[in-house]
Amino acid sequence: MGRMDAVLPIDKPAGVTSHDVVAAVRRAVGGPRKGAGRVRVGHAGTLDPFATGLLLVLVGRATRAQRFFMGLPKGYETVARLGWTSTTGDPEGELTRTGRVPDLSALPTGRIRQRPPAHSAVHVDGRRAYELARAGAAVEMPEREVEVTRFELLWRRGDRAAFAIDCSSGTYVRSLVADLGDAYCLELRRTRIGPFSVEAAAPSAEAALERAIDLGDALAAVLPVVELGAEDARRAAHGAPVPGPDAPPGGEVLLRDGDGPIAIARPRDGGQLKPVVGFRAA
Repeated sequence: MGRMDAVLPIDKPAGVTSHDVVAAVRRAVGGPRKGAGRVRVGHAGTLDPFATGLLLVLVGRATRAQRFFMGLPKGYETVARLGWTSTTGDPEGELTRTGRVPDLSALPTGRIRQRPPAHSAVHVDGRRAYELARAGAAVEMPEREVEVTRFELLWRRGDRAAFAIDCSSGTYVRSLVADLGDAYCLELRRTRIGPFSVEAAAPSAEAALERAIDLGDALAAVLPVVELGAEDARRAAHGAPVPGPDAPPGGEVLLRDGDGPIAIARPRDGGQLKPVVGFRAA
């Protein structure tokens, strides 16, 4: 297989880790595990083992743009169990029946503050929070501000309730559900990352190779595009600033020519676009 620079949308099943999926893609694309010929494979945001849904696996030079894919808003569907608590916010924790059912008449939206679960991948003092929690350490998670644009009750049956949630990157749905009161996430499915939908995702690493999204197409779906002529393309490929549009958009843009993506650039004073992530250099 030739070099691949692409984004692979995969529908992760329950019971496997995001690392397992990344490892499966690494095996599927081939190449040595170490050394100069190693194929770089990463992800654009993990899912908990019990969760299912969209996982974007980044292959080759797509890993250089990881933070741009990770920063995209997310969409989820979750089933909560009401009148119960979980030490982890999901079925894998210690469960306690309280019988107290939270009020679902006013679900929180807008900018809110939340604490990520102690059993999460957030770094605390240089270690993953879940590693500390599993070791029995008391983990004090710092609050963060997130944005929830949709928190909709889809149905309720007995002690189960389903919700659709659209939120900013970095939002923990387990915390959203736990903060309702006595409830935890029984099921969690990620349905969307930015413009990418789970409906177009593949069920396995091997099948995902057939649905790989070329890096240029994937970046063009999430960033404004500036087309460059030959001379500016050469300059940008070497990291030099190039003239931008008269009114460049805020934030980063994708610089591209007929051969594909050149770099992600950031607007500078004087109408210049300065490459900050390059794709042409080896």
